[in-house]
Amino acid sequence: MSSLGNEKVESATKVEQLVEANLAEVKVVKGSEAYAEALLKEKPSMSSAVTWKLIGCLLIGCFCQTVNGFDGSLFGGLTANSRFLDYFHGTNDGEWAALNSAMYQIGSVCGLPFVGPSIDLYGRRVGMVTGAFLIILGCILNGLTLHASNYHQATSMLQGGRFLLGFGVSILSSAGPIYVVETAHPAWRGIITAYCNTFWFVGSILASGAVRGGLNLTGNASWQLPMWLQLVFPSLIVLFVAFIPESPRWLFVNNKRTNAVQTLTKWHGNGNPESPWVKLQLAEYEDFLNTNGTDKTVWDYRALFKTRASRYRLACNCIFSIFAQWAGNGVLTYFLPAVLDTAGYHEDVTQANINLAYACFQFACALFGAAFVDKAGRRPMMLGSMAGCCIMWIGVTASTALFSQSDDTNGAAAKATVACIFLFGAVFSVGITPLQALYPVEVLSFEMRAKGMGFSSLSVAIGGLLNQFAWPISLAKIGWHTYIIFIVWDAIQWGVWYTIMPETKNRTLEELDKIFEARRPVKESLIPHKLAVDKEGTVLASEVA
Repeated sequence: MSSLGNEKVESATKVEQLVEANLAEVKVVKGSEAYAEALLKEKPSMSSAVTWKLIGCLLIGCFCQTVNGFDGSLFGGLTANSRFLDYFHGTNDGEWAALNSAMYQIGSVCGLPFVGPSIDLYGRRVGMVTGAFLIILGCILNGLTLHASNYHQATSMLQGGRFLLGFGVSILSSAGPIYVVETAHPAWRGIITAYCNTFWFVGSILASGAVRGGLNLTGNASWQLPMWLQLVFPSLIVLFVAFIPESPRWLFVNNKRTNAVQTLTKWHGNGNPESPWVKLQLAEYEDFLNTNGTDKTVWDYRALFKTRASRYRLACNCIFSIFAQWAGNGVLTYFLPAVLDTAGYHEDVTQANINLAYACFQFACALFGAAFVDKAGRRPMMLGSMAGCCIMWIGVTASTALFSQSDDTNGAAAKATVACIFLFGAVFSVGITPLQALYPVEVLSFEMRAKGMGFSSLSVAIGGLLNQFAWPISLAKIGWHTYIIFIVWDAIQWGVWYTIMPETKNRTLEELDKIFEARRPVKESLIPHKLAVDKEGTVLASEVA
């Protein structure tokens, strides 16, 4: 625990006296004093072999996002493949595209009651395996559509496979980020979990590349290849999950304290049980984690609603999750070919090339943005990106309107549309993508986390259902006028985020309790503190700056 304890001095006079006596220097921090003290005493080293081994373990959690990203681009990419559409008698917009795409979200919604139990009862690793196994079954069912007796049966198999994919992803996409957040070193929790969500684009790029490469093949092999490649990452999770450590928080809460201490000592203390990071986390586990909480009971959701702080936490989790789906990114993820049709790009290869380039561009932007989650903070990134999304949709709307009014002859307007789509991808990926796996997880307490992430998945599914049912039909009926909705809605989302979303950087997960228990969590999270720190890094006094 921090050496501040009961002896912490809140007086400005004391801080000034310590500085004037050359017994300490002043540091101004936004965040926890205990966290700042541990960081000053023992700054983690990237040159440590243990650090890189831990990062390797966390990659398994990151692969959960890769699995999600693969499907995010796979179905949208396949709707640009005329041989795929011909085989299933489908279209890239309208009711067929809406229903078959939405089966993924329907499966996700049906899987939500099982998210908490799968992750809480037997550990985060078992949750990852459960989700991955269901996804493997869905991939096999989709791949076997080629052997259906008629296109009606093939379509039913496609929908059933996508249902299983969505069911599995609802568990996997919660278990992976929870594992990464809880197991990563506190000093790097923000940046590592931010990079975790950028692995969504690894799957997206691989899917887009497989779809583009498949166009060079003849017959049904052009769409069968990317469908079977979807097996790769869930299979890797199943194969390697047994070789990674369990979440130390899960171990502690499930009365495996010795194992939790060993895990913290090895992976966060670099083998030193007296490490400030080990002592800080163990002290906070003792203070904040409930070993008899409702996470032990399968269907007990009282922890999500029993206090004002828990309700506020859940609101932040769900609102961020659903708003991140409703910025307009959903229509560009799942129905980019239909959007490109409104700008005059109709050829299969052209659409596939743009889809692949868009995924690569977003990945680069997300990697860039993830590096700044701890420097810039969560609030500036989410607010700046949402404002940018609103502006970019104005550009997309104006350029597609000009193209439409020119009877599809204005080449400059068509190119401007593609440019604005790429700029939208840039601003969304820099500021929102890195937070999608980070912010919803860290705003929840341990007792709430697994079941709360089930609600997060519900929010994503609700957002996805609107994206996949409404937007393809809207694009088919009113074309570019659809984009006006995004302009207005993104402005509303910015206002809601500004009002209720607190800053979470520079604190351990347990220290966030103080923020959410405050009367005004946003204001409390932004208060800077002035610390008097001695030569060993011990905090001697603290005051509001």
